[in-house]
Order: sequence, then structure tokens, then C-alpha cells
Amino acid sequence: MSNENALPPGAGAILQRPIDPAWDHIRGGTAPDRVSIVLYGDYLCPYCRRLRLVIGRLRQALGERLAYVFRHYPNERAHPGAEMIAHMAEAAGKQGRFWEMHDWLYEHEPPVRETDVREFARSLGLDMARFEQDTGSDETRQHVEQDLADGRRNGVTATPTVFMDGIRYDGAWDFYSMLEALERPVATQLQRSARTFASLPASGGLVLLLAAAAALVCANTPLAPYYEAFIHVPFGIGTPGNVLSLTVGAWFSEGLLAIFFLLVGLEIRREMTAGSLADPRAAILPVIAAAGGVIAPALIYLALNPGPAGRGWSVPTATDIAFALGILALLGERVTPGVRVFVAALAVVDDILSVLTLAIFYPRNFDPAWLAVSGIAVLLLYFLNRSRVYAAWPYAVAAVALGLCLHGAGIHAALSGVILAGFLPTRPAPAAGPLLAQAATALAALEHAENEIKQSGDENRRIEQEPIWDWASRNLSAASDRLLSPADRIEQAVSPWGAYVILPLFAFSATGVNLSVDLSTPEARAILMGVIVGLAIGKPLGISLASLLAVRTRLARLADDVTLRNFLGAACLCGIGDTVALLMADQAFPQGPDAAVAKIGVLIGSILAAMLGAALIATGARAHAVSPVQVAPEVGE
Repeated sequence: MSNENALPPGAGAILQRPIDPAWDHIRGGTAPDRVSIVLYGDYLCPYCRRLRLVIGRLRQALGERLAYVFRHYPNERAHPGAEMIAHMAEAAGKQGRFWEMHDWLYEHEPPVRETDVREFARSLGLDMARFEQDTGSDETRQHVEQDLADGRRNGVTATPTVFMDGIRYDGAWDFYSMLEALERPVATQLQRSARTFASLPASGGLVLLLAAAAALVCANTPLAPYYEAFIHVPFGIGTPGNVLSLTVGAWFSEGLLAIFFLLVGLEIRREMTAGSLADPRAAILPVIAAAGGVIAPALIYLALNPGPAGRGWSVPTATDIAFALGILALLGERVTPGVRVFVAALAVVDDILSVLTLAIFYPRNFDPAWLAVSGIAVLLLYFLNRSRVYAAWPYAVAAVALGLCLHGAGIHAALSGVILAGFLPTRPAPAAGPLLAQAATALAALEHAENEIKQSGDENRRIEQEPIWDWASRNLSAASDRLLSPADRIEQAVSPWGAYVILPLFAFSATGVNLSVDLSTPEARAILMGVIVGLAIGKPLGISLASLLAVRTRLARLADDVTLRNFLGAACLCGIGDTVALLMADQAFPQGPDAAVAKIGVLIGSILAAMLGAALIATGARAHAVSPVQVAPEVGE
């Protein structure tokens, strides 16, 4: 397999440039119900050579229903001469013989030499003078380079890379797997549709928004009694009131959010080890900005609510990263990479502060005995990590026990997710050579056994019934599993559930506020204004002032591509509170109507912050510029 080094930022699963008959080489696909395969290939790649046999069988099975499109992706570093061979194939295409040259190149046993290609071109009856001229022409070179550029934009990092009906195919390369993906049974269609939706930049925020809207509809229509009954129905093990007996809403708040905070913890850990928080000097700006973004809205809220309602100070301090990054993605080229990194890093620190706020300021009926048992669960996680236990289930069992103990101790159980993230084991990246040898040996043994069965003529023998099948599958699984650490595997498995199930369920349970709350009392109006002003004004003000102070005192600096308008717009987007802010409202006002008032304030403040931030960025220039906020040069510059 030939590799390019880096996956371009933002590359997704959707084909960026659709099939163009005026540009692409297309074979077949004349049937009205056609399906398509777009292959980014290299004529000197041995894996492309093998895959073309499968594509040939697919063409036989589907006939004119299959449109096969070949796009050049020569890897000159891995296969010297690949670009010249691609130019020659294009030159043959200028005389209408592209597919003959394409087939010959993949059927011809290596090495493929330029002299051999010229001899074949001559055998096709091509005008050789024109062939040589087209091979070296700028038009041919630009065609190959354009295919390469399109491949990089599509996230192609290796050949062969296949797109089926515009969606990248990451399944197995055998005939039956690819045929099933093309035939699209119901399950496959659902999977493809879900993958297409998930590749959209704002898909997670959209699902969250729909869940919140559904909750508001349920809470303000005749469905309200059923909604309330669902949220407050007891669900648990044992008698009511024990540790395992909670309402559905409480399970969503503590149980599901523990999984969400596990993802947050893994992100924090990754950023601290190899990301934007790895270098203390690079990480200091989002840390200071996040602290300012917590202190300023809290002070504004307390200034408007000096009495008992002051316990809701934490409500306007939390940022909802799903909505903020979703809006940044929708704004496209107007948002510089430096802004996205800054907001993502700030959100990580903000999540840490939110978890600490929940654990420290909102304990419920604190019980030191349960806290002691929680310590034993943490020690168990430490022991598993130090013993290099790489199976996931012992960590899961210990984390569940830890969450229950934290809940019993009166501390929010979601903290268990962050603690688990700190103890999940990681591994150094493996050397590719030994894994390649292991996988190649297993596949070669399977191929040898398959050939022996064919030669034996015994129609009752099946390859999956041979002893070699089990041995090969274990080795292939072991090689595949080693590519990801346990922490990586858990994050990969849980992440879609967090974005599309866990957070939406929590939003559905927490956002169902009756909008006809009584705002006639001064206390209710003060809570409402405190939350709105805290999110829409206090949050961006705190982030901006803290960042300016850090830059002016040379403690930190902004990336060079961050403009003042971009920065202020991003700071406003950090005022979108929703998910964790709603949780803070429930914790700050566990009883009475004040929680509903605070949640309405969260919704209004988040909408205002989103509109203001999007407007600031959308009206700015597309060009990247040196940040005017960064007025203090570093020593030595």
C-alpha cells in the first residue's frame, strides 16, 4: 500500500468533487439505476493491482449498472516512475485508448518500464509522435496533478482508496463485501446515510439542537404530563431511595454524562500529551482565557443576584463545545485554523473547570464512608494501569463501581468519567514492519489454503472450516488491535454515542422547561438577567480581557492567523452554554421554579451569544491576517 504522509484537515467521508464526464475516465454506468466506484489508484501499487480483480468481478456482476471511475494518485516517493506512467495513460486517453492502457498496466507483471508502455502504445496503433507530445504536455501534467489535489482534499492518504456513490468505502476489499455495499440493502443504506450525516461539521450540534427543541415542545404542549412522567419515573435496582434507584432524568444526568466526561477526559489527556496543551507556553492562553470566561460571568451574575439566588453563579460559566465548534465549521473559510485550535483548547480547560465545580460546590449529603470506597475504586484503576492490563472490561467494572460510590458520597458521578480517562492505558505506536509481516503471513497462508482446496476438486471443503482459518483470523485481529491503544479504542467506540445519543438524551431531559414560568418576582427576573448577561456578555468579556492581559504581559500569544474580529467572534460563541449549563441549573436549584428560570436564561443567552459571534465572524474578511490583538512581540523576535 502506498502512503502519503498527512491527512488534510477537515477531510471527510464525502467525495468533494463529484464524477464529471468531461474530466473523469468512466467505464460503464449507462443504466438508469447506476451505482459508482471512484478509485484513487497508482499503476505501480501492488494492492491496486489486486483490487482490480475484485472490481472486474463487480463489473461482471452488475454490468452497466456499475460506473467505474479511475483517478490518478501516483506516489512517486514509494513507486519511482509512477507519475510518468500516469502521464502515459493520459496520453493514450487523448487518442481514445485510456481503458486499454489502464487494463494493460494493471495486468502487466512488474516491473513496468517506460519502454514496455511505449511498445504497447505502438501495438494499439497510436500515433506515437502525438503520444510522446501528449505525455510531456502541460495539459496531461495538470490533469494528473488535479487528480492528486482532489485526492488530498478527499482525505486520500493511501492507494487504493475507494468511494462508492460518493462515500468513502472503508470496508473489506473482498468481492462479497463490496457487492453488498453497492447493492445497498436496508441496513447498508442506513449505515451510509448515518455516515454521510456524521461527516457534516455541525451534525452533532444539530442533533443536540433538535433534542432541545423536542424537549421544549413536549414541555409546553399537551404532551407535558407524559414528558414529566417519563423524566421522573423511578428506575433502578432495589428499594426506592438506595444508591441504585434513580429517576430517568437522574440517570441521564449522572450515568450518561459520566460517559460524556470520559470523552472529555480522553480529549484533555490527548491535548496534554500531544496536542495544543502539550507545550505549557502554547497552552497558557486558553487556560487563562477559560479562567476569565468563568470568573467574569460568575461575578456579573453575583452582582445581579446578591441574595440566596446567588447560588446559581455557576450556570453562565460553562461552554457547550458541540454548538460552538459546529457554528465555526459552518462559517467555513472565514474561520482560521488558529481560531479553531484556540476554541477547542479553551473548551477542554472549561470542561475541567466545570467538572471541578460540580464536584466541589454541589455535593449532595456528603458521606465520607462512600468517599473512602471511591478511593479503593481509584486504587483499583491505578493497579490495572500499572499492571498493564489492556482488556477494557476490568476498567469498565471499576469505573461503574467508582461512579456509584461517588454518587453515594454525594459527589456528581460524572466525575468518574474523567478519572477513568486518566487511567486508561496507552501504548507507544507500533512499528509497522512486524505487523505487516504478521498480517501478510496470515493472508498468504489463507491464499495458499484456498488454492489447495480449488486444486483438490473437493466441493465439500470450505476455507472457513480449515484449521488455518481460525489461526489466520486470530493473527489478523491481533495485528489490527495493536494499531490502537485501549484508550483509543474506547474513544473511537464511544465517541459517536456521545455526540448522537448521550448528549441529546441529556439535553432532552434537561431542556424541557415550561416557558410560562412566573417572572413577576424580582428574584426570578434577576436570575434570568444574570444568566443571560453572564453568557452573552460576561463570558466573551472575560475571555477577551484575560487573553489581552496575557498577551500584553507576554505570558502568551495568539496564532498569527487570528484576526481581532475572528477572536472576538469566537469569544462570543463560547457564551453558548446549553448542555453543562443546564446541568449546573439543576444542581444550583434542585427544587422550586428557579431552575426553570435559569434554564430559560441559558437558552436565551446561548442564542444571543451564537448570533453575535456568528455575525462578527461572517462579516469579516476571508483573508488570514496577523492578529492585531497580539501587540507585544516576544523577546528575541
